[in-house]
Amino acid sequence: MPTAYWRCDRLRSRRMLWSKSSTVWRGERQLMVTPSRWRHGGDHYEWLTAYLAARDLQVITCRVVAAIAAGLAAIVIFQRAATTDLIGTQQTVVAVMVALCCGAIALLWLRSDWPARWQSQLCLVLGTVLIMGVCTSDPDPVLGLLGTTAFTVTTAYAVFFHSRSWLILVWTAQAATLVILAWRLVAIDYALALSSVGFVAVMNVVVAFACELVLRIIGSEKPHGEIEPLTGLPNRQTFYDNVATLIGSRSRRDDRYLILIVVNLDSFSLLTAMSGKAGGNKARVAIGQRLRETVRGDAVIGHFSEAEYLVADVFTTPDPTPLAERILGTIKSSPFKLTASLGVVSTPLQPLTGQGSHDVLDELVTIGTNAMYEARKSGGNQMRLLLSPVLATVEDAEPDDQPGVDRSA
Repeated sequence: MPTAYWRCDRLRSRRMLWSKSSTVWRGERQLMVTPSRWRHGGDHYEWLTAYLAARDLQVITCRVVAAIAAGLAAIVIFQRAATTDLIGTQQTVVAVMVALCCGAIALLWLRSDWPARWQSQLCLVLGTVLIMGVCTSDPDPVLGLLGTTAFTVTTAYAVFFHSRSWLILVWTAQAATLVILAWRLVAIDYALALSSVGFVAVMNVVVAFACELVLRIIGSEKPHGEIEPLTGLPNRQTFYDNVATLIGSRSRRDDRYLILIVVNLDSFSLLTAMSGKAGGNKARVAIGQRLRETVRGDAVIGHFSEAEYLVADVFTTPDPTPLAERILGTIKSSPFKLTASLGVVSTPLQPLTGQGSHDVLDELVTIGTNAMYEARKSGGNQMRLLLSPVLATVEDAEPDDQPGVDRSA
């Protein structure tokens, strides 16, 4: 009885600690991420980056943003070219600057690397200033007011990619632009001036609300405190919860064994020493993506530290050697020339269902980690497989007919 109470108290303490905040490590810098930060309007660029990376949406997002920037530049150039008799040197200079700046933004988003947060913020500021300059420099205030509809782009960008603080910046610039143009137009037609300003303002509010609603829906699906920001993979708490769900939801007749694989990248510190933190981050993201493509759709993948990943799945057979060999092969074939050491644990699923899942997983992860270190000491690029190890956290576990074994690949 005292032992059971001690286990429950330890599990309760660990859950309370993890529920307060999720801590992940990026290189030598510790990053604290909490769901409340997004809910209260904090910058969520890192979280969105991870969300898109986890769903292979970064490439299409980059292309869409680049296409929008190029499209805005094309519209300005076409409008200036169509009204050459009305524009002067100042308007021509503005059009050239818009074309060059929008071209630079498009090239930034077409690069192979996802833009850093400060680069994204610079694009937002630059786009807002360009729209304001184009609209206020137009000799026709009606066309200028029509051009202010482009602020919906920067409004959506500020809400979706960054925070409400940046939205206030965009709306301040938009309000100043609308006041200038309305003042010029009110002498001609005050009704047109008021209705145009009201229409543009309402349209921006609707766009901001729609983007905020989408973010809240996404956030409720995967709060960013549950993922490691760089790779977009579950952190320790979420990995444990997902595996516990996996154990509880499987049919005992169909899936009889829980497979846990601890993956540690060999010589990762050497890679970061040669290519820097940026090169190491690229490798971590690439390996995470390769693992997603290698395992089954129902498998659970977690990222716990710089060079360590965990994979959990349920099998009908006790031997997960084919999966482990595929993981070794996909990591070795990556462009970063890395190998991996694997600690693989296979245990019957039935005895786990009546136990505390987190305590069981703690023990399985410890066993798998020790097996991984054995594979690493033997030279790496291999695995150590343990079939049906004796678990202290599983009471009255029935012995399995499969003995524990070691295997290398």
